[in-house]
Amino acid sequence: MPAGACRCAPSAFPAQRRAFRRKTAPSAVKTRLAKSLHLRHNTGMNRTTYKIIAFDLDGTLLRDDKSIPPENLLALREAAARGIEPVVATGRIFRGIPEQLKELPFLHYYILSNGAAVYDSRADRTLFRADIPLALALSCYEYLDTLPVIYDCYQNEQGWMSRAMLERAAPYFEREPEVLKLLYGLRKPVDDLKQTLRERGEGLQKLQMFFKPEDEALRQATIRELPRRFPALVATTSVKNNIEVNSVDAGKGKALLALCRTLGVEASASVAFGDGSNDIEMLRAAGLGVAMANADEAVKAAADCVTAGNEDCGVARKIGELLEKGRDSVWKN
Repeated sequence: MPAGACRCAPSAFPAQRRAFRRKTAPSAVKTRLAKSLHLRHNTGMNRTTYKIIAFDLDGTLLRDDKSIPPENLLALREAAARGIEPVVATGRIFRGIPEQLKELPFLHYYILSNGAAVYDSRADRTLFRADIPLALALSCYEYLDTLPVIYDCYQNEQGWMSRAMLERAAPYFEREPEVLKLLYGLRKPVDDLKQTLRERGEGLQKLQMFFKPEDEALRQATIRELPRRFPALVATTSVKNNIEVNSVDAGKGKALLALCRTLGVEASASVAFGDGSNDIEMLRAAGLGVAMANADEAVKAAADCVTAGNEDCGVARKIGELLEKGRDSVWKN
């Protein structure tokens, strides 16, 4: 297989996901990618045909309380009706995606765990995968044991965490209570995380660590130190108290390009929305990279343009602008 080629494999996702299969009308399936929509690119090009809109969840599509603004859902529905393929691009595993999104009949593709996997829910297939080798992950955990952090991992669509760390997690999330709820809901506690992973003998989609609010300087130093110590890993962040670690072969940008190849779509025909450093690669890879107003300056610098913040329905506003019908067409749908 050529380097960088998209790999198709049987899905590693739990069986219960099949309950979320979309019931899309055959005619819609046949015509979705055959359609095209001319959208105005506001960075100098006259007209561009966009066929994919990829969007991050936390800090982008979702409000801070993790709810989805109705305006954003309406905007995605309107884009899908015009032949555009909406794509979730998140650091979460599939089990962590809101049911409200999974139930959308036009949403089929998911970039998961910061691009460690691309999942087609309609076919129940993993289209791309890039795990952290187990030995490398265990070496990273040995380093993290020297720091005042708690850590976990995603492996084959399951979150794992040492029971002792999960039980003392609350002080690490004083400023991120909604993230703490997700942590409790998506991590399976085990007596010894490293030993459990050794016994399972498989690589990881992602590992992540969490810092207390007073350790922000340490978090910034660690995100620089990790790739120096472990060149085969990349470190990013998506919320204010974490660092997320993936294989250098993963990344939302690489995953988006892999999906474009699978669908026969040029990367220039994609739009991407994001707010965190784990979105920078994707914003650069897309034909049009859109940063949220609430994004860090480095994210904004990587983007082609900036839309309103996640609390102000920035995704819907930009899609409405791109649809050339104005914001009100999305609100009034």
